[in-house]
Amino acid sequence: MRLRHFRALALLVFFGLVLSGCNVNKLPTLDEQVKAAWSEVLNQYQRRSDLIPNLVETVKGYAHQEQTVLTQVVEARAKATQMQLPADVLSNPQAFHEFEQNQAQISGALGRLLAVAEAYPDLKSNQNFLALQSQLEGTENRIAVARRDYILAVQDYNTALRTYPQRWIASILYPDLKIRETFTISDQAQQVPQVKF
Repeated sequence: MRLRHFRALALLVFFGLVLSGCNVNKLPTLDEQVKAAWSEVLNQYQRRSDLIPNLVETVKGYAHQEQTVLTQVVEARAKATQMQLPADVLSNPQAFHEFEQNQAQISGALGRLLAVAEAYPDLKSNQNFLALQSQLEGTENRIAVARRDYILAVQDYNTALRTYPQRWIASILYPDLKIRETFTISDQAQQVPQVKF
């Protein structure tokens, strides 16, 4: 009887060691890293969104005739902030792509707004505008870093989910884990700009 218990215990310890060697917790760890990176992406987009009203008001005081550009910025921000992100946004290609497009519209509208500001020397020398422009540039850099970190986290997670032995472990222990979406470059951004003199 004691020998039987000893064998059962030895077998249990053996399988425990084998499972720990397979890194059973790797996928949940990578999944949490993806979620944390996504939260940072959202945080930086929110930071940018919070800067927009002050920037628009500052420009509005100097560039009354640029109402179209100001309206585009406000509308792009409104569209992006009104989007309800589904819980499965990271594994839902359609929702993820819609989110990405909304953020790209804000980037485009802000780019046009800053380009318009170049035509107004008084605006370009306004301390409030300069501070907002600097904050916006810093935020755009933070967005780029957050997106890069998210892309790397998704790459690690998706690779683990698609390769063995993690693929087997996922199918047995974590069947609800799905491949995550990542950012893409728009067709327009991929085109080489044409320079004409």
